Amino acid sequence: MHELHNTLKYSLGLAPVVVSDNTAQVSAIVDMAGFKAAEFLILTGTLADADATFAVTMEHGDAANLSDATAVDTDSLLGTLAAASFTFSADNVVRTIGYSATRGAGKRYVRLTVTPAANSGAAPLAIAVVRLPTVMPPG
Repeated sequence: MHELHNTLKYSLGLAPVVVSDNTAQVSAIVDMAGFKAAEFLILTGTLADADATFAVTMEHGDAANLSDATAVDTDSLLGTLAAASFTFSADNVVRTIGYSATRGAGKRYVRLTVTPAANSGAAPLAIAVVRLPTVMPPG
C-alpha cells in the first residue's frame, strides 16, 4: 500500500515573498524527469490591495534553462489557469494547478508565473510543488 509521505516529491517553487507592485513572480524550473505529474500550490497571505488581480501562467520546454519555453497546452494542464488565478479577496487560500508530462505536449521542464495587476499593497505569496513519480516505490 502506498502512502503520500514516501511516494510524493516535495520542493519549493517560490520562497515566501511580499509583492508590493506588479512584478511577475516566477517559480523555480521543475524537472519532470522520472515524474508523470506535478501540482503547483500557490499559497497567499492577507492581500492588502483592494483591486489587485493575479494571473497565473505556465510554461514548459525541453531545455534545462527553459530557453525554449512555450505556453503549456491545455491537454497537459490538470485544472485551469483561470481557476488558479485569483483576486485581492483571496486572503489566506491555496490555489492549485497541475501539470502532466504524459498528456498533451508534455515536456521535461515546467515553471509557473504569477503576475499581479493593479497591485500597490502587500501581497504575500509562496509556491510549493508536489510531484508524482512515474514509477511508484515499493509499497
